[in-house]
Amino acid sequence: MSSLVPDRTTAPDGPPVRLRRSLGVVDGVAIAASSTAATTSIAIGMGVIATTVGLQAPILLVLAFLPVLGIATAFARLNRSEPNCGSGYTWVGATLGPWPGFLAGWVTLVGSVIFLAYTSAVTGSVVLILAEKTGLHSVAGIALDPTSTAVSTVVGLVVLAAVTALAVTGVRSATRLQFGLLVFEYAVLLVFCTWAMVTGEQQFSLSWFNPFAISSGTAFAQGMVLAVFFFWGWDAAFSVTEETRSPGDSARGGFIALFAMLGLFIFASVAFQREMSLPELIENGPQALPYLGAKLAAEPWASLPLLALMFSAVASVQSSVIPTARGLLAMGRDRTMGPVWTRIHPKYGTPAAGTVIVMSIATAVAVLAMVIPKLSDMLLAAVNAIGLVVALYYGLTALACAVRFRGARRDGLREALLAVGVPAVSGLILLGLGGYLAQSYLTMTDHIELSPDNGWFMLSLPTAIVIGGLAMAAVAKYGRRSPYFTTGRGTDADALELPMDRTAV
Repeated sequence: MSSLVPDRTTAPDGPPVRLRRSLGVVDGVAIAASSTAATTSIAIGMGVIATTVGLQAPILLVLAFLPVLGIATAFARLNRSEPNCGSGYTWVGATLGPWPGFLAGWVTLVGSVIFLAYTSAVTGSVVLILAEKTGLHSVAGIALDPTSTAVSTVVGLVVLAAVTALAVTGVRSATRLQFGLLVFEYAVLLVFCTWAMVTGEQQFSLSWFNPFAISSGTAFAQGMVLAVFFFWGWDAAFSVTEETRSPGDSARGGFIALFAMLGLFIFASVAFQREMSLPELIENGPQALPYLGAKLAAEPWASLPLLALMFSAVASVQSSVIPTARGLLAMGRDRTMGPVWTRIHPKYGTPAAGTVIVMSIATAVAVLAMVIPKLSDMLLAAVNAIGLVVALYYGLTALACAVRFRGARRDGLREALLAVGVPAVSGLILLGLGGYLAQSYLTMTDHIELSPDNGWFMLSLPTAIVIGGLAMAAVAKYGRRSPYFTTGRGTDADALELPMDRTAV
């Protein structure tokens, strides 16, 4: 069998250009941790999850981690078997069939673009808060309101353009920046959360770890999907498996980041609830971390959590651009997407054209999101949509692992559990949660309006993503006549001639 590591494109009129193998475990940790964006998730997620399940965030984060860990073992096993920057798209297509495979790739790509769009708005909001602290409240008559979706988005898009340029010039330099930002933001986060844990006036309660205290099944399902979203991003380490020196480095980087995130999330959720009451958490929403800093410290120290949040948002935007462009590269190689996604920059060895296009699409989505004027409402809608499609993506990939390695049932109980049982149960849990939540949204109202309290609105975006994915799959099969829909397997790029981009982007 030919090599399953597609690391080269060949130009008709030039030498081979490789996706450069320059990354190790530390780089994988940096990409996975940055993409997970713990500081950003904590800053905006604690208020969002409190709105849904009250003070039960700590136990939901623990419960959500269990199926995510099972899915991580599935990713690691699949990556050993077939390292490919297309990850779930390639593995699901080869095992469950090309239609679910394409859908797995599509939903995670669209979810990443939505994430880029709303994280840009978060970044802009933080920049505007810092501007207010310096006394700058307006520019050219425009109020610099950090709660405004429009103003925050415009500022954040400037940052998105800058990090895209860095992602184009080389993934190695991008991971070095991400690692530096991570060290600063985690140091700040740990200091302030420890401070809150020690001095907080809210009494610690074991009821925070009681899932039966959640008001309803719908609230539990929505809270679990939101908690899964907290962990989303660790799998970015697998998107650069063709650029790591060893495929095993991707898995090690992903696992290290995943366990580090679990510790941070539980510690931060308890610390936030020690310092803030439930009404405070809900009221401050996406500004919960800056509010915590202001409660605990005077200036200039109170601004440190703001800087940490800004660094986290910048790192997560950059780390999301990288795997998204590489996922599209894998789809372009199979002709399920257009040839533009396969262009590798001759100088930087990165999918430069695809990276810039991803940024442009995210910019367009961010501009469209301005129709939701309140930033917190836009964030809740975006997080909910991403949570549902991530549950679908992870669920399909885990089931693909169980099906592909079903022969391990004959290799002893331990191997059967790790290769088949754990991935299958984890995948079914996430698919079941997503289906239950979708059904709840469908029946909770009889009309649609732009509100995070409206079930039809909350379900409309994930539904549109899935329908759009099926339509694009039909185009790939019947229009582009992609060989992926014959075999379901990703293409070996060593045996494929692809166009090389010879112009700087």
